[in-house]
Amino acid sequence: MGPIEIALDPVIIQIGHFGLRWYSLAILAALAAGIALTLKEARRKRIHEDVIWGVATWGVIGGLIGARLFHVADNLDKYLADPLSVLAFQEGGLAIYGAIVVGLLAALIPAKRRGWPFLRVLDAAAPGLILGQAIGHIGCLIQGDSLGPPTDLPWGLVYTNQGAMAPALGVPFLPAQGYEMVWDLAIFAFLWAIRKRVRTEGLLFVIYLFLYSLNKFTVSFWRENVILALGLREAQLLSLAGLAFSVVAYLALSRRQDPIVVSGKAAISQSRRVHK
Repeated sequence: MGPIEIALDPVIIQIGHFGLRWYSLAILAALAAGIALTLKEARRKRIHEDVIWGVATWGVIGGLIGARLFHVADNLDKYLADPLSVLAFQEGGLAIYGAIVVGLLAALIPAKRRGWPFLRVLDAAAPGLILGQAIGHIGCLIQGDSLGPPTDLPWGLVYTNQGAMAPALGVPFLPAQGYEMVWDLAIFAFLWAIRKRVRTEGLLFVIYLFLYSLNKFTVSFWRENVILALGLREAQLLSLAGLAFSVVAYLALSRRQDPIVVSGKAAISQSRRVHK
């Protein structure tokens, strides 16, 4: 058994200056799957469909902008040398933490203004979000984006197409994105299994954030990104922040009494007063 060869052209079809890439198709598939699953969970949680579309619209727009900005910040030298390439979304380069941070902020503002149940929406979105992330990595693997170092392992990826973004053609690289994708799928399976048992609003999303931050921190050791501080990369520093935030949020939310239990006690108390 030897390394896995990927000879697929990252561009599906080229028409003039426009090229449809597998990466773009994977992102669209990720968004479609994530929103579809969120709508399914929203129905179970009795959240109106319009609320999901409202949050999704703002979240996706803010998320794409944030994901690109965080990626550019992590590869600043490259984009300072070619500023116009910042707009080349179709060639890849989206940082998920940028999508999470900016996407959440973009969705939170209208949610607060319109009184949407934001924490409940986040719980409904958590399984779809991590599933979408896993699907998005397929595009990265096809075009050779965010690989690990050269490797002798039998599951190393060898790119032979001239359009691939791999650092070198014909050289096996560690599939760091593949590792992250497998872990994302494991997180999705876990969240899907416990989603009906987690009753406190916001807690399922916090569990997602903790598990994904742990995933990102670990996998980033195999990435070739620039060391930013303390011997860690930007994604790892953000992962530590995500881990810290999720632990604090988990402890805070865990102290809340189950809203169903509270409403049940209130109903019993009211019933007793009526029958006195």
